[in-house]
Amino acid sequence: MKRVISSLLLVTMLSGCGVPGRLANVGRAPKVTPMEDPVAPIIEPSLGNQAAAHRAGRTPPPPQPPATSASLFRTGAGAFFRDQRASRVGDIVTIRINIADKAVVDNSTSRTRAGAESGGISALLGLESQIGKILPGNPDPSTLVDTSSNSKAVGAGNTQRSEQINMTVAALVTDVLPNGNLMIRGRQEVRVNFELRELIVAGVIRPEDIARDNSIRHSQIAEARIIYGGRGQLTDAQQARWGQQIYDALFPF
Repeated sequence: MKRVISSLLLVTMLSGCGVPGRLANVGRAPKVTPMEDPVAPIIEPSLGNQAAAHRAGRTPPPPQPPATSASLFRTGAGAFFRDQRASRVGDIVTIRINIADKAVVDNSTSRTRAGAESGGISALLGLESQIGKILPGNPDPSTLVDTSSNSKAVGAGNTQRSEQINMTVAALVTDVLPNGNLMIRGRQEVRVNFELRELIVAGVIRPEDIARDNSIRHSQIAEARIIYGGRGQLTDAQQARWGQQIYDALFPF
């Protein structure tokens, strides 16, 4: 019975400090939060785009619901004339990553509290003379209660963070949402000697944000996932050995 209780206590302690999760991630990179399904209402394409596709001999798009207006340009549709910027599945768009983030957080708190209480009975129908029989030390009825308290707390914290990444990567359009937005994903790997560097970019962009040179800034990517890292001898040398990681995860002090 004692062993069972000890085991339960040990499991509870390990679960509370997140040891199982840390042990499962020994030697692994942290997982990236998956992209959420974006909200994309259906819109009507421009009549000009349909006519251009028909003249070019391309496969006509699936039947669309009846148009609610006769306008050539409809809300959310692309330009009347086809340009060379990415707009369809399989097209390539250039992503320009220029991250220069800097954050400084400085917090300081101070709290002081003081209190004092005093009270007594100088006369109470003669009963004050009986207090000496109840309380030791021959107390003075006029100063029966005298208390004081003092409390003080001071806290300070400072956090500084600075990141800078300047890179360019080509991404593919993986899907066209019903409202015309484009889902993109790009991956770039560069191997130098025994070290492999990889850059992964994914997210949702608007065709209107794509510049004339078919490029877009990383700040214009919604649900952006930018992963930059590597694997190889240098990365292994920078990591603590798996035994040390397990020791750090299990050691409670």
